[in-house]
Amino acid sequence: MKMKLREVYSALKIQRDSIADVEVTGVCFDSRKAKKGDLFFPLQGERDGHEFIDSAIENGVSATIWQSNHDIPNDKIPYVVVKNVSNAFETLAKYYLSKVNPQVVAVTGSNGKTTTKDMIAKVLSTNNNVAKTPSNFNNEIGVPFTILNMPINTEVLVVEMGMDRFGQLDHLSSIANPDISVITMIGEAHIEFFGTRDKIADSKMEITNHLQEDGTFIYNGDEPLLLERAKKVEQDQLTFGSHNTNSLFATNIEAGKTTTKFTTNLWPNLEFEIPMMGQYNVNNALAALLVGQVSHIKPEAMQKALSELFVTENRTEWLKAENGADILSDVYNSNPTAAIEVLNSLKDIKTDRKIIVLGDMLELGEASRELHESLAPYINVEDFSKVYLVGHDMEFLRNKLASKYDSNNLFWYGKDQLADLTKDLKKELKPSDTILLKASHGIHLENVLHDLM
Repeated sequence: MKMKLREVYSALKIQRDSIADVEVTGVCFDSRKAKKGDLFFPLQGERDGHEFIDSAIENGVSATIWQSNHDIPNDKIPYVVVKNVSNAFETLAKYYLSKVNPQVVAVTGSNGKTTTKDMIAKVLSTNNNVAKTPSNFNNEIGVPFTILNMPINTEVLVVEMGMDRFGQLDHLSSIANPDISVITMIGEAHIEFFGTRDKIADSKMEITNHLQEDGTFIYNGDEPLLLERAKKVEQDQLTFGSHNTNSLFATNIEAGKTTTKFTTNLWPNLEFEIPMMGQYNVNNALAALLVGQVSHIKPEAMQKALSELFVTENRTEWLKAENGADILSDVYNSNPTAAIEVLNSLKDIKTDRKIIVLGDMLELGEASRELHESLAPYINVEDFSKVYLVGHDMEFLRNKLASKYDSNNLFWYGKDQLADLTKDLKKELKPSDTILLKASHGIHLENVLHDLM
């Protein structure tokens, strides 16, 4: 970003006779991360952002926004008075987006959106100046922030969009007006609020509400809920997934612990490799390949880009236990779809004995018992030697698995029994074992992980 303060006034449609000759080179809303040249937006959070303006000034910001229902400050630095800070934030973002005029790719989904965003950005950067959402800044603050901090020479902007309520994606897509909208999948995230996967799908489809008329909708064609709703979208459409009815599907998948190789129907002689495990990450890569195809990136360039990928956020990581056993850790996030995906991926990996530790999947509402029980078909003796379950609702899964596993290989612990779990695992774990730890963060399996290492 680079604009004079006079241009900020103009973008916000504010008239003022005397305006300081100040250049703004970025925006911030966290005074701790403020830097020279920034325009500070005192957004309302748990505390009023105006409380941190002095801190932002100390860190060197060039100017600040100021909401009119607050006392007008002394002129320590130039300030712009607005009726509503949040509205001004979005208005300036829309103006700057129009000024830079990049191709915009918007990405959402119950799982995989951050990884897919990184894959898309990597693929498109082979032939473009690309900016993308930092980390997972994917809400009403994160999307304008992403836009306002893209360099002036940006040719493609890849924007991640999150969702935890109806209307949120409609609002976010109205800010970005994407040229390409991508939905990675429909899962059970936030089902406690939405109630059903149908309603989650309805809300995810809001990302197409402000898709450009000549834009493209790319989505997971394995999902019937999306196929049904996509019929109402008038723009061009492409699908990805495992079924051969999709525009792009993977063939010859070769799973490893840290890499996955695959070919596709469109480029059968070209083997792609991604530095991560799992069929679900293959699907994320397929989405990125379709975006690349629409953007006229050569297949060989996309192949090279994916092989060199570094993802912003990869919650599933391989670690080593103190005794040398391999640990597949994802102790901060879990839902039924993600759990099934990682179980299937681990099942396909060639290794010695596999042990799984699963903790409660939180925020599933009234469907929690049924969704915990739904993991049972994916947990079998021939794939996983021993199963350790933690938490109130995992007891439902324990009861479902009792017909498959005897009491020497199936264990359940209360949330307050992590010390007992750790003790038992240390007794059982062998150097040649592979062990999975997966749960929602509220179960705190990170404490078990720490003790195993």
